[in-house]
Amino acid sequence: MVFQKDTLSAERKKALRQFCKHLSIRFSDYALLDLAFHHRSYANEDARHRHVNNERLEFLGDSVLGMATAAFLYADMADNPEGDLARIKSVVVSEQTLAPVAVAMGIDKMLVLGRGEEMSGGRQKKAILADAVEAVIGAYYLDAGYAAAEKLVLSLIVPEIRKVQENRGTKDYKTILQEFYQKKCKACPVYELVRKTGPDHDQTFWVTVRLGGTTYGPAQGKNKKTAEQHAAQLAYNAVCGE
Repeated sequence: MVFQKDTLSAERKKALRQFCKHLSIRFSDYALLDLAFHHRSYANEDARHRHVNNERLEFLGDSVLGMATAAFLYADMADNPEGDLARIKSVVVSEQTLAPVAVAMGIDKMLVLGRGEEMSGGRQKKAILADAVEAVIGAYYLDAGYAAAEKLVLSLIVPEIRKVQENRGTKDYKTILQEFYQKKCKACPVYELVRKTGPDHDQTFWVTVRLGGTTYGPAQGKNKKTAEQHAAQLAYNAVCGE
């Protein structure tokens, strides 16, 4: 499934070494690290590489990321209830948070994409970047063990935890709510514009959001997008106890 070590070019090996140096980590198996950067679009465009993608590593890394983050929050916030821990964890392991982390790591430059995905701006897509962060974590866990992978996770995530604790993090509540609800219930929030008030030049929009059989809101905003964000925040705070 993975590349053999001797198939990596000298140039690619050099780039992988520089990536590791930037993060102060060491890999024994550079082919495994290289696999973490291979998006499925690359595999889909070449039948010879149909199994060469980072999705299994992403699956593994997601669990390592979650465990390391949860354990840190459990120890760091000993006086806080479970809801506080769950809220912060869901923010810092979200695409919204992990995508900028990926860019800071240099993952955007390391990605191996199919031509179509490359042309459509795949290197800037939050989902691809966040997935690759998890894949790198999964690869490092396999290569160096849990303790080393946990150290890497905390070096990346603790600064993001501090931002949320200090309320400095940028919160896209629609994205956070959708990721949380999809993972929990395998369904998407449903937004509804229930009314508009005011003259055409100064309208206020009122939006509700439904999670299963429960409706939250309405919340208001000067445009529909803002009202949806506020409704998502209401729902997220209600289900996560903020």
